[in-house]
Amino acid sequence: MIRASLQRTKKIANESLTTGADGNDERPRVLVFHPEPKRADATASWRDSQSRLDEAVSLTGALEFDVVGADIVPIAKIRPATLFGSGVVERLHDQIKAEEADLVVVNGQLTPIQQRNLEREWECKVIDRTGLILEIFADRARTREGRLQVQLALLSYQKSRLVRTWTHLERQRGGRGFLAGPGERQIEIDRRLISDKLTKLRRELDEVKRTRDLHRQARRRVPYPIVALVGYTNSGKSTLFNRLTASDVFAEDMLFATLDPTMRGLELPGGRRVILSDTVGFVSDLPHDLVAAFRATLEEVLEADLIIHVRDVHSPETSAQKQDVLEVLKELGLQQAIDGEELVEALNKCDLLDAEGRIAIKEHSVRHLNTIAISAVTGENCDSLLKLIEQRLTSEMPVFSVSVPFANGKALAELYQQGEILHRHEDEDGITVHIRLEEARITRFEDWCRRTKLDPHTL
Repeated sequence: MIRASLQRTKKIANESLTTGADGNDERPRVLVFHPEPKRADATASWRDSQSRLDEAVSLTGALEFDVVGADIVPIAKIRPATLFGSGVVERLHDQIKAEEADLVVVNGQLTPIQQRNLEREWECKVIDRTGLILEIFADRARTREGRLQVQLALLSYQKSRLVRTWTHLERQRGGRGFLAGPGERQIEIDRRLISDKLTKLRRELDEVKRTRDLHRQARRRVPYPIVALVGYTNSGKSTLFNRLTASDVFAEDMLFATLDPTMRGLELPGGRRVILSDTVGFVSDLPHDLVAAFRATLEEVLEADLIIHVRDVHSPETSAQKQDVLEVLKELGLQQAIDGEELVEALNKCDLLDAEGRIAIKEHSVRHLNTIAISAVTGENCDSLLKLIEQRLTSEMPVFSVSVPFANGKALAELYQQGEILHRHEDEDGITVHIRLEEARITRFEDWCRRTKLDPHTL
């Protein structure tokens, strides 16, 4: 499953994954280390060390590796060369040998130099959190767009790490004899090849983006509002998506079960049609290269009329996961949606809570109008979620008052086809109707009123 670094630099276009150094089919034995500096930064303070280690083990397990051990490794001082101190490096080396580990996952960010030095000291392959997440995405990508985005992120990541592979090579010389100048080093050749490949991938992704833009323009002409599901990985987005749309999108109890976005039509209780979008799950310390590469996919969130933040309230880290999701949304430029009415929280997996927890979640939902407790598995409160979606989508829609004479029954019947009738009142002059309209239908409605000689007023 893990691509050898040497193959990545020498064969850039090669997308195959290998299971181990000897090429056999056995699952690689993996050790997971979570470095814990004494001075934790603000991000780390959102969650405790054990939960971060558990998540790293789950991420590693998503690649079906055999995790033979996992430890929290305190760091008194970060070493530029190896991250860990020399004594810790030696102790971990003994543990790696004892467990016969093929791979070590460091749940943090390693510099290229640190990664190279640790591989030399530990005599096995080492990857950091970014590399692990990229490997998962490479394993899960199914569509052409998804594969292009993964390749772009992988190559951007590898470009800075060529120093690990080619430091043993001497400089080559070009031409013949003593008159020849220095030729390209292998590292320079690989860097140039990667740059060329990145340029090609960006062009291909631009074509995909243009195609997506055409699809969005077509949807705007319909037009159907877009509702996007976002949330931490494994929060139950795909299960909820399947529940609401009666679809069969792949949904499993694993991290990053969904990578490629899926969109389906959905009918709300009032009969209004919307498009529901299932997106890739977020994770803490999401690599910036990955966010940039998947921006074309995440643009579905940017275009959404309403965002549903699906949270796993059964997880002890639900508050920290919420912060991680909001940070990514802010990075995408959605601060206004977070502060306004365009974000609804679906507190999922409430069926797994005990009685006390369910009461607390219910009270929280009552206090926060944009929050609702649900269970995507059992369907609990999913109907209420649909009603809340409809309420939020229609809250900003303009409402008109139209008076129709009793004699004009045809106009009254046609009025019911123009939008959503909220109120109807009869008096001696005729029938007064309050009608709510989508923005895209207002011009057509006003033209119809002029033709039928009705005088609408905005409420």
